[in-house]
Amino acid sequence: MNLIPNQKSRLNAVLLIVSAAFSTNSFAHSAGATTDANHANANATVLAAVSCFDDGNGEPEGLFTQIKDLSEPEEGLLISIQLYKGLKAISDTDTISGDADYSEGVQLNAGPGVYQMIVNKTDAGARKFDVIWHCMTEDHTHTGTDITLRQFQ
Repeated sequence: MNLIPNQKSRLNAVLLIVSAAFSTNSFAHSAGATTDANHANANATVLAAVSCFDDGNGEPEGLFTQIKDLSEPEEGLLISIQLYKGLKAISDTDTISGDADYSEGVQLNAGPGVYQMIVNKTDAGARKFDVIWHCMTEDHTHTGTDITLRQFQ
């Protein structure tokens, strides 16, 4: 009995792992930054326009997003994200600063087109954060997603 897999089996396993990693990364949309770096603007806001379109994977149902506060915890200082399109809006907050976890995540279902994404915070002080965004079809397939930064404070 041969307990060591043959070369072809090992190669197939490696190819499977590499292709899975590539497919995960090829659909990733995330970015990080620090808002209010001078610790002086309690109203510092980041604004971006996210375009959701059919790139061949299907018509977008909506935009999904999560946010993660990478800063050290500071009493009363949280970071949030809001999405709006037309007459619909939704928001999400990372309620635990400095942990390794993203917020629960939210999806605004307003079809194809341009969504506005806003990041803000509850008080003056620098906040280092990371945001994930994906345009998704009704069956949760990633579809066309572009982003344009409009404002950064």
